[in-house]
Amino acid sequence: MKNFISKKVEVMQPSGIRAFFDLVLGMKDVISLGVGEPDFVTPWQIREAGIYSLEQGFTSYTSNKGLYKLRLGLHKYLKNKYGVEYCPDEEMLITVGVSEGLDLVLRTICNPGDKIIIPQPSYVSYGPVTELAGGVPVYIDTTKDNCKLTPEKLEKAIDKKVKGIILNYPTNPTGVSYRRKELEELNKIILKNNLLCISDEVYGDLTYDFEHVPFATLPRARGNTIYLNGFSKTYAMTGWRVGFVCGPKEIIAGMTKIHQYTIMCVSITSQMAAAEALASGEKSLQEMKREYKRRREFVITELNAIGLSCRNPEGAFYAFPSIKKTGFTSMQFSQVLLKEEKVAVVPGPAFGACAEGYIRISYASSMDNLKEALFRIGRFIRK
Repeated sequence: MKNFISKKVEVMQPSGIRAFFDLVLGMKDVISLGVGEPDFVTPWQIREAGIYSLEQGFTSYTSNKGLYKLRLGLHKYLKNKYGVEYCPDEEMLITVGVSEGLDLVLRTICNPGDKIIIPQPSYVSYGPVTELAGGVPVYIDTTKDNCKLTPEKLEKAIDKKVKGIILNYPTNPTGVSYRRKELEELNKIILKNNLLCISDEVYGDLTYDFEHVPFATLPRARGNTIYLNGFSKTYAMTGWRVGFVCGPKEIIAGMTKIHQYTIMCVSITSQMAAAEALASGEKSLQEMKREYKRRREFVITELNAIGLSCRNPEGAFYAFPSIKKTGFTSMQFSQVLLKEEKVAVVPGPAFGACAEGYIRISYASSMDNLKEALFRIGRFIRK
């Protein structure tokens, strides 16, 4: 039979997160600290807004760009919170999560062979989606720099084929983030080389130790920045699948064309709920954030106490401890831990080859689960 599969798809590896968690299916009494999903339920008033919209008969398509009510809400939210303004008509697009937004921007900007810089460890989709868009990922190992991109390494990675950089902060999987001064140093190099910064800030509202700074608010950065964000992590709305993209109108127009032909629009029910999240979700967000911070302090203290060295994450809900002293590879450690102690974590190389010797732990799980899981991991280490 003729092989109908695209060469790109044929050589593409499955998600390192999902491939590992196929092993968990069917196992009993497993505590999963792997999937990056809030354990909270979407706040009640947001759920009610979605339900009420259905009862009112809002079951149609929306504009390809997204529900105007939602875009206007985002305009006000970004202006009031960060002092950055985007035109709801020309500089904003509602997408099916941040994942679609990332896919659209890469397909819009990439010609065959264009290079996109990706600091690693990085979220699993960045490289594959770049390749599907015809681009070439250029990975930068940040593990020797506290998992942060330095201006020197960024400058060294740039050549004439580099078109942009994907910058994610707070970062999945490490939880590191950047202060304003650090971002300004990176921005100088991006502007000097006329690159596009694709800034994935989906965890921005879950920054614990200092104020989050959107990349577009830096001096002269707005015209070279695509701002990606969404509702999944901030408001525990993963299943609603609502993200948004803000940026220069020419790029947003190109993204909208692709969106028209592939998705058309995000579910109106989800968009109605997202609009309510902007209007009334701040109290719920702060409550969840306080709980994440409490869990973070417990998890990091316990990991270091049992001998798994781990820096304090500044945001998101992930810990990224080193397991090098155990003598296991990341995959061996994760597999044996799952088999012997029934605790599921993600092997570091799912986020790039440079992450060998690390595992990712999500603390978006109940405190009871975290206490039991850390007890089991400690027992495993002692054995």
